[in-house]
Amino acid sequence: MTAPTDEPAEGPAAAPPTPPPTPPAEPRPTRRVEPGPGIRSGLRGLPRRLNPATVGAGVVAAVFGCTGPALIVIDGAAANGLDGRLIASWIFGIYVFGGLISLFLALRYRMPVVGAFSIPGAVLVVGALGTFPFSAVVGAFLVAGLLVLVLGLSGLIGTVSRWLPQPIVMAMIAGALIRFGTGVVTAAQSAPWIVASAVAGFLLLSRFVPAVPGALGALVAGLVAAAVTGGFASQATAVDGWTAPVLVAPTFDLAAILAVGIPLAVLVIAAENAQAYGVLLSQGYRPPINAMTVVSGVGGLLAPLTGGHNANVAGPMTAICSGPQAGPDPEARYAASVVNGVLFVAFGVLAGIAVTAVTALPTELVAVVAGLAMIGVLVSSFRGAFGEGRFRTGALTALVVAMSGVAPLGISSPFWALVAGVAISAVVEPGDFRVRAGTG
Repeated sequence: MTAPTDEPAEGPAAAPPTPPPTPPAEPRPTRRVEPGPGIRSGLRGLPRRLNPATVGAGVVAAVFGCTGPALIVIDGAAANGLDGRLIASWIFGIYVFGGLISLFLALRYRMPVVGAFSIPGAVLVVGALGTFPFSAVVGAFLVAGLLVLVLGLSGLIGTVSRWLPQPIVMAMIAGALIRFGTGVVTAAQSAPWIVASAVAGFLLLSRFVPAVPGALGALVAGLVAAAVTGGFASQATAVDGWTAPVLVAPTFDLAAILAVGIPLAVLVIAAENAQAYGVLLSQGYRPPINAMTVVSGVGGLLAPLTGGHNANVAGPMTAICSGPQAGPDPEARYAASVVNGVLFVAFGVLAGIAVTAVTALPTELVAVVAGLAMIGVLVSSFRGAFGEGRFRTGALTALVVAMSGVAPLGISSPFWALVAGVAISAVVEPGDFRVRAGTG
């Protein structure tokens, strides 16, 4: 069985003999990749695209992904009685395979797609560990990966993604990522000197050394401030030293599949992949959504072998690596994902040692660096949501729902934002759908 292709046909389209009688359909974003994508081509072009901006963005994304998200898994698993060896194996699965997803997709398509794992999925899973045996939960992980893979191979996800109005998708992205912006303000309340230093580092680097991402300046300045003010923490974790991954034998329990497997599959598709797709659209890429879904399904089958809940395309870290902080050249930004992927693999292999280091970072510093790194993507998303004059009510609905953080049925708000935005637009803005289709 072969994965459906997402690649647009090359060559100019034939011009219509007469101008269309109706306004043109919504334009597709320009694909900012070189012709003939492939891993060899991506590797050949990588050295000249590794620069302070792409390396810095990759490092910032890795710092974000290896701090709070890792602790959700580690602390939640430890609280439910998993031993350190199994927890280290879980970390190995989600970070190593997540990093490999980054390397494959970034080099194959020369786009800044980042692989990691579902953070809402981690919250869902650790909540279920007290109800089901770990082997049954791992079986549910495998079912989730299989569902995602089948949907990717079917091409259905690509069809739905292309049908969704772009302003509504952009509003969903803005609403889902705005929490990183407000997180800067919240962090300033509890650690004002660290946050002020980080913001100063961001502004100085952005103003005087624009070739280096301001978020990297924020990280360095924040680390200095944390050292001076004693902001580093020392936290004991359940993972200690290097531990080889463990192969976990699954069992299959219908209740666990219904409670964990199906919601996890929905989160991977409707939260993570949808966010990454929208972020890439906002930056002018034409993301290979079917391939992203297929690879997320494969990652969802491989990570559970060592106890990981999934490995898939990730939204927030794709935002960091694809935005203006990764440099002015969109064709070079895939190098940021490669850097992130290498760091993720290293973190997964050395989890026991690396976790001790990252847990010492002040949470406020991680929050402010992530928020500052999202500025460009947020600006692009708001512009894409409300700049065209169409689907505005639906876009506003999607923005508000995504910002709310509601999660009915255990499915996070980005999915419901898309559903609500499309439903509202269908009722109050049907003309925009007709214009988009070129029929009225």
